Amino acid sequence: MTSSFHGAWVTALVDGRYSQDVIEDIKKRALHRTSILEGQMRGVARMIENEEYCIDIITQSRAIQRSLESLNRLLLENHLRTHVTEMFDDGGDEREKAVKELLKAFDFDSK
Repeated sequence: MTSSFHGAWVTALVDGRYSQDVIEDIKKRALHRTSILEGQMRGVARMIENEEYCIDIITQSRAIQRSLESLNRLLLENHLRTHVTEMFDDGGDEREKAVKELLKAFDFDSK
């Protein structure tokens, strides 16, 4: 196992994969976002159970989608600041792997 210090976080290469603590601020914000999402989902389930007006349910569903996008942005930011940075620094196959992972995550891969 190798490790290196980078700013506020430590990266360790374990079994060919990067093991990284989530950046604390991003972790806090992501967990807060998941709590909001849980509440939003429970609310939509109640609305469906109570047979509320479809447009009101759709409005809440769209709010959940925006919340998920916000969570995805946080997770992407963490990934770029940690794993991708290291993989690009390593170059070669690791750099290519980072590019492929990102393309796949955003459905831009050719598969």
